[in-house]
Amino acid sequence: MEGGGGIPLETLTEESQSRHVLPASFEANSLQKSNWGFLLTGLVSGTLVAVYTVATPFITPALRKVCLPFVPATTKQIENVVKMLRCRRGSLVDIGSGDGRIVIAAAKEGFTAVGYELNPWLVWYSRYRAWREGVHGSAKFYISDLWKMLQLEKKLELELDDDARVIACRFPFPHWTPDHVTGEGIDTVWAYDASTFRGREKRPTSMHFQPPIQA
Repeated sequence: MEGGGGIPLETLTEESQSRHVLPASFEANSLQKSNWGFLLTGLVSGTLVAVYTVATPFITPALRKVCLPFVPATTKQIENVVKMLRCRRGSLVDIGSGDGRIVIAAAKEGFTAVGYELNPWLVWYSRYRAWREGVHGSAKFYISDLWKMLQLEKKLELELDDDARVIACRFPFPHWTPDHVTGEGIDTVWAYDASTFRGREKRPTSMHFQPPIQA
């Protein structure tokens, strides 16, 4: 059969169908782009989850009313702490131990050292460093929230023995007068003897500190 213009209807039908049928290569390209889109979305989502998981322990402390950011101890600061510990033996507790540098250094000096830190990633890394440095037997690390403790000065006054020494790095205690100060700037270290901030004479007893609840 022919149409009004003398063109066979079969030809018109074939031409009409050819206009609506997409090439196979075009469909394949569209499918490939769609697959890449899903893959890219998955990668971005996974990356965001990973970043959130890693960053949350670091960001959360900054949202507190009182923020003490993690700043790694310098080599000089560690030397100053060790200097304040000379001629002393016993236990050492580092509150806010960060990546464990001071605790590990104290363990190497013969102390039984314990670090308490809020950030779990830093605690796990500290444990790894202690194992790598060969002092994991005398350097222990626990996850603990400093801000769940009583006011720190009061807690130390109540629970430390008179021959204990408290060492503060970068941030001195507001109500105590230090017995010794060494270093300058960010490497400054303050030493406070318990017998001094209690106003008592020293008595020969072993150092003891009641730690916060371990996590």
